[in-house]
Amino acid sequence: MKKLFLLTCIVVIFQNVNSQNKVTEITIEKTENKTIINKHIYGHFAEHLGRCIYGGLYVGENSNISNTKGVRNDIIKALKELKVPNLRWPGGCFADTYHWKDGIGPKKDRPSILNRWWGGTAEDNSFGTHDFLDMCETLGAEPYLAGNVGSGSPRELEEWIQYVNYESGTPMSDLRKKNNREKPWKVALWGVGNEMWGCGGNMTAEYYSNLYRQFATFMPDGAVKPFRIASGANGEDYHWTEVLMRDIPKGLIEAVALHWYSVINWDKKGSSTKFNESQYFETMNSALKMEELVQKHSAVMDKYDPEKKIALIVDEWGGWFDSDGGDAGGVLYQQNTMRDAMIAGVTLNTFNNHADRVRGANLAQIVNVLQAVILTNKEKMILTPTYHVMKMYNVHQDAQLIPLKIESPKYIFDKKELPAVSVSASKDKANLTHISIVNIDFKNENKIKIDLKELEIKDIKGYVLSSAKVQDYNTFEDPNKIVPVVFNKFSIKAGQLEVTIPPFSVVVLEGK
Repeated sequence: MKKLFLLTCIVVIFQNVNSQNKVTEITIEKTENKTIINKHIYGHFAEHLGRCIYGGLYVGENSNISNTKGVRNDIIKALKELKVPNLRWPGGCFADTYHWKDGIGPKKDRPSILNRWWGGTAEDNSFGTHDFLDMCETLGAEPYLAGNVGSGSPRELEEWIQYVNYESGTPMSDLRKKNNREKPWKVALWGVGNEMWGCGGNMTAEYYSNLYRQFATFMPDGAVKPFRIASGANGEDYHWTEVLMRDIPKGLIEAVALHWYSVINWDKKGSSTKFNESQYFETMNSALKMEELVQKHSAVMDKYDPEKKIALIVDEWGGWFDSDGGDAGGVLYQQNTMRDAMIAGVTLNTFNNHADRVRGANLAQIVNVLQAVILTNKEKMILTPTYHVMKMYNVHQDAQLIPLKIESPKYIFDKKELPAVSVSASKDKANLTHISIVNIDFKNENKIKIDLKELEIKDIKGYVLSSAKVQDYNTFEDPNKIVPVVFNKFSIKAGQLEVTIPPFSVVVLEGK
């Protein structure tokens, strides 16, 4: 028995040493690849949930907090620096109970409703269509409006499109002008319902595909052709994608959505800050599953759309843990640690590497909810590790994908293993090459070799996001505990870039 135990220990030690000593080999795929990483992969999501809108983005025009039309100016500044390409609103589950006419006109005349999905709170509709679309204009972000299919009607959605997109000549454009907006906003991105398999109506794929056809038929072109996004699958439901691709005529659809959250266990998701290596490993296992999901849903789509004209839009993704904010934090409020930075880094690398089909995504959610990039507490605001990853990665927006072949060492825990290193790369219009690298290993640094011959890079600079513990996070008392810093643990030898990346860290290199 002792000999068996000793042998097991030797094997485990050998595996760990072998994993530490193995070098990640990255080579450039020699293909004529002209895939562009669509900037909309870096989109965000704002739902009427917890303190995302009220007490988050929106504090009202009469607030003592500096604001523009009720939206916090510090948040506006931070999101502009993030280069948010699109913002999805008003949900989420809330979208299929939301009737847009409740949120227009004088605020004092707007009816209150019950937010039945999130906390049973009263919704006074003080933040509505004008407020959201004006905010998007200020941010320079394209609005992505989620239409109400679950409890709405084709006419309601058609009139919303006329209200926001038609210059004149319709009762809805006249109503918009009456509400002090002369020019239309020209919204292109439209979701046709949300999670129709669940809170959107508990429908079958077959029923929803027919309902989608009805709604999509009555979505008018107006000044801009709607980019219609069908409510997509829940994770591994490949049948849902199959039915939508099979049953919806190509002329009626521009994209299919997909939702996936990095969750250990839906019944007991665990704390956002108090977690051990086992919980960390399982969270990363869930996050890395995005690779499999994107590949398999794309394969289904390829059967019906080999030219890849229909986009895959992952319009909800991120980490989901048990709320630890209490009543003050709000529904689904959670802190944001280096674990969240790992989720963001590997997920964005996956999207980048599959940019031929993935042409949009939305991190859930933008402020104070789930894997938020910003947290607020009254007049205070902090940027999370996820914010910093999204900002480091925005160099990939609309850049040309550089296909890579990656031989990664393993991150081993309790006889289970995951690829430790995730990478994506691109070349932008200024001819700058960017390489984003994530090491998810809980304990070990990793060495990486990248053959530069195909890239013709000579000068390199970089930034790293890391911390002493993977459970570390920024607080309102210490908002800059985790911020990107200059990274210099690399060298170029004989046309090879050698990089040493710390455990649980994100590095972005720029070469020219």
